[in-house]
Amino acid sequence: MSAVPGLQADCEELLGAFQEADTVRFERFAELWRERRFHTIFYGRIRALERNKLTKKTLELAQQYFLPPYAFQIRVGALYLLYGLYSTQLCQPKQKIRIALKDWPEIQRFQQDLIDSQHYDAAYIFRTLRLARAFHFTAMPKLLNYRTKKKIQENEFKEEFKDPSNRVNSLITNDVLEELMNIHDHYQKMKCVISADKSQPDKALSLIKDEFVVTLKDITLEHQEWQQNRMKLFLNAKETDEIPNKKEEGTLLESEGSERANALARIKYRSYSAVVEASKSRRHRQVKLESSESGSNYGKSPSRSKKNSRRPQPARRRDSLEIKGEMQVAKETVTRHIGMPIITEENSDEEEVSLPKRKRRC
Repeated sequence: MSAVPGLQADCEELLGAFQEADTVRFERFAELWRERRFHTIFYGRIRALERNKLTKKTLELAQQYFLPPYAFQIRVGALYLLYGLYSTQLCQPKQKIRIALKDWPEIQRFQQDLIDSQHYDAAYIFRTLRLARAFHFTAMPKLLNYRTKKKIQENEFKEEFKDPSNRVNSLITNDVLEELMNIHDHYQKMKCVISADKSQPDKALSLIKDEFVVTLKDITLEHQEWQQNRMKLFLNAKETDEIPNKKEEGTLLESEGSERANALARIKYRSYSAVVEASKSRRHRQVKLESSESGSNYGKSPSRSKKNSRRPQPARRRDSLEIKGEMQVAKETVTRHIGMPIITEENSDEEEVSLPKRKRRC
């Protein structure tokens, strides 16, 4: 998504380290932030336009981890990341965090979960951003242009960050279990009321097990533990598969590099194995091809001489000079050396022509 190389990888590496810490405390996130010197992410952009673009892209990338379907710990880490990026940005005025109106109810529920779970440091960070007016509320998550067909690229993020879809946990929540417990207690009391012995219900009225709610709760917790163990096994298997894949990629890169080098060698051989014939305007020069492998072998083509046809001339012009030019061109010599050949030019020796003296007419 971002035009900055490595930006998404750096953010995911920081959030991954925070997830491995198995905590949601801001103190631990601040330590990871300082270890990686993450505040220097905005350095190097001197022009204001480039600085604004980089800050917008960075906040937009971090904001996507703040929303579902990511796990609770990743969302808390994204909140801390947004706070750190917003506070350390170099833009004046500061770039704001873009929030669509359709996502705001979900963010409010997340804030209430923080307070209910007594994660007061995360709740304080969120309130600090609200008071600083760090959020820019918009109609759409991304900026839309009028009458433009632009393909929106879907971002691919780590599957480990996402909260695994669990229908059991979505159906059987803590509130549901508490309500079932209250209903079950009221059901037991009503059975005692209508029984002959008021202290305990009759056996004929025992249609369900007395420990129904407790058993349901234990099964739900057991399912959660099984799912967590399954995810850990999946991650370990993925890491072990990546090691041989990296080795195979290395061998493939080496073979591709050797093939590319051989192809370049063949191209150079075909390109530099011959010398282009000199044009007519440069045939008075001699082209020589030297090579460390073939040595200096010169070949000369038979010279062509053009004789001026004699036509009957007046007596005063019959004694004019007839000039003959000799042009020598070196033959093309083929060298098997792959490197650049050395081409030297030498000036052909000009023949000295003696001009006869004119005879004065008496």
